[in-house]
Amino acid sequence: MNKFPNDFLWGASTSAYQIEGCINEGGKVSSTMDIYGDKPNYPKGITGFKEASEHYKYWKTDVEMMAKMKLKSYRFSISWPRIIKNENGDVNQEGIKFYNDLIDELLKHKIEPVVTMFHFDIPLFVMEDGGVHGKNFVKHFELYAEILLKHFGSKINYWLTINELNILVMMADGFELLEKKDFSNQLKVLHNLNLAQAKAIIKCKEMCPKAKIGPAPNISTVYANTCKPEDYTAKLNIDLIRNWVYLDAVCKGGYSNVFMSTVKKMGINFEVSKEDLEILAKGKPDFIAFNYYSTSTAQMPTKEMIKNNKEKLDQQKGLVLPGFGMATKNPHLPKTQFGWEIDPVGFRNTLREVYDRYGLPMMITENGIGARDVLTEDGKIHDDYRIEYYQKHIEQMGLAIEDGVEMIGYMPWSAIDLVSTHEGISKRYGFIYVNRDEFDLKDMRRIEKDSYYWYKNLIETNGENI
Repeated sequence: MNKFPNDFLWGASTSAYQIEGCINEGGKVSSTMDIYGDKPNYPKGITGFKEASEHYKYWKTDVEMMAKMKLKSYRFSISWPRIIKNENGDVNQEGIKFYNDLIDELLKHKIEPVVTMFHFDIPLFVMEDGGVHGKNFVKHFELYAEILLKHFGSKINYWLTINELNILVMMADGFELLEKKDFSNQLKVLHNLNLAQAKAIIKCKEMCPKAKIGPAPNISTVYANTCKPEDYTAKLNIDLIRNWVYLDAVCKGGYSNVFMSTVKKMGINFEVSKEDLEILAKGKPDFIAFNYYSTSTAQMPTKEMIKNNKEKLDQQKGLVLPGFGMATKNPHLPKTQFGWEIDPVGFRNTLREVYDRYGLPMMITENGIGARDVLTEDGKIHDDYRIEYYQKHIEQMGLAIEDGVEMIGYMPWSAIDLVSTHEGISKRYGFIYVNRDEFDLKDMRRIEKDSYYWYKNLIETNGENI
């Protein structure tokens, strides 16, 4: 029996700020990600997002190549600062036209658009009006969501609210949403993003009742490092702040007693009004989308462990909270060139865990391996490691479906090469190669990698030929 449903949405993903470039064209206003690469703490020798893959220029070519790859879906984000010009909510018609043209081209090629409302690129006018932890953020986001639904809602069946809401909260200072790590303000970021998400879901159900909408966090099963009871407590703690608090808010309509007690123990005053809880309760999703790269392993840290920890915090590693939990390396897992652990079996575990907890159908909106792909003299990119990575993960996804998990689709990261947030263009994820280096744009030519042809064949056989 074929594991995958006949209408399974095989696809691929990107995000606006990492692929579009052309940040001063088409009426776009400035965003946090436009200037992110210019910050003093941004890694040296790594490009920012000013040019990216110039998808804003080459979108027709890119869609044509996706169609030839037989993609059934394409998950992309709309750039908030391409749509709204200022805090008054004035609409940029050039931005509306760009995304309408892109959506129409996808539909022409029978590719289902799966649209992320917000993927990290916050307009600077929002930051100047108090930022994500400010009192006006929810109002700004609700207006933005309403405009998207008004202009594109008749064409979109699947909406995603906020990409990796949990990562935005955990790394709020890293994304410069906050000046420094501050748990009190991080909780304001958390709550504002949850309220904004709920408002967007409510708006979608009012304005586009036939569409489906869901969250898109980064989810990762957490293992206990040993069978010591303290390490299992650390696993539960990390699970809570890494995964469940965000999905509980949107799927269950509030925050768990354990989370609220944990915050109180930290001496932080985090009160949620009855009105806010009513909004969260109304904003229930139709499905859960999530990004998966690897699992996490947790241990209860000693003072010595914390003192000796040199791991930087990113989406997958480096989380440390004294007396609460600490992420540690898993010696049983291989790593990518960029140090992320590879755990295909953990993918099945994560799918089952999320489905068992919330009982909603799911789609994967990111999964992939970043690598330093090499363009050979004869114009080829032999990325066998990427094919192997996908083979193992898709096989485990099939087993999860056999386990009873309900899946809508699989949209790995990424459709074409784009600029990685911390490692530039050198960390390539795409099925399609973009011919540029960190600071040499070359000719921006698009070239199919070996994985492109492999994935095309897999889609044509609906996953039978893994």
